[in-house]
Amino acid sequence: MRKKHRIAKQQRSPREMWINLLYTLVSVAVALLLWRIVSDPAMKSAKVFASPAEVLAAFAAKVETGKIWEHLGYSVGRVVTGFLLAFVAAVPFAFLMGWYEPFRRFFQPWISFLKCIPPLSFIPLVIVGAGVGESAKIIVIFIAAFLVMVITIYGGVVNVDNTLIKAAKVLDSSDSTIFFKVVVPASTPYIFTAIRLGLSSSLTTLIAAELTGAQVGLGQMIQEASNYFNMDVVLMGIILIGLVGITFEKVVTFFERRLTAWQEIRQK
Repeated sequence: MRKKHRIAKQQRSPREMWINLLYTLVSVAVALLLWRIVSDPAMKSAKVFASPAEVLAAFAAKVETGKIWEHLGYSVGRVVTGFLLAFVAAVPFAFLMGWYEPFRRFFQPWISFLKCIPPLSFIPLVIVGAGVGESAKIIVIFIAAFLVMVITIYGGVVNVDNTLIKAAKVLDSSDSTIFFKVVVPASTPYIFTAIRLGLSSSLTTLIAAELTGAQVGLGQMIQEASNYFNMDVVLMGIILIGLVGITFEKVVTFFERRLTAWQEIRQK
């Protein structure tokens, strides 16, 4: 019966892919149509929304000069660096909070306090402490990603099924074995959720982080264009940040499907 269900699911997947693609194309077409309408010179909103053709022309001009790749490279580099540093710090910190009660009791009040403070609030402190160089931008992104990932992974650790832990203890497993063989695998989906949220926080903090004296980057490009009311460049920068976010999401989903496939098999 399970085999039949699995085969049927495989047979439906190509059809589902085509349906999803169709919906995506229709959605994009409707969005472009609405965009074209609100950017019509007869509409008051045209002052804010440049037309798709103008945004495409602005992108082509930036590509021709090669400046867009410099902006994109610096911004992606800052996001990835800040995120990776936050991830490396957040994973052991969150597991220690979830596994060792003294550690949790000591740090949980501070994490609860800091999560209520918008990461952008730390920008003045970061500028005074680290200046306006690359380190300041990475620190701001690090703060935003670290807090959200710690909270998410910690939630996964404390919500591990107690039955699994009790079963491991019945088999006379040591604490280290239970931790690495039960808690860590069971928390893997939460880790990937944390990665998604961390990347999202990094991207949403990017523009503000690049206002700390950046000479290049998508945030700096958007800010400079807005000062001169070049709304085509502003919209182009916003769209590029969204495309970078979608790319990150696809990469995370790719690895998640391969590293958590055992859970789908167990559920079947």
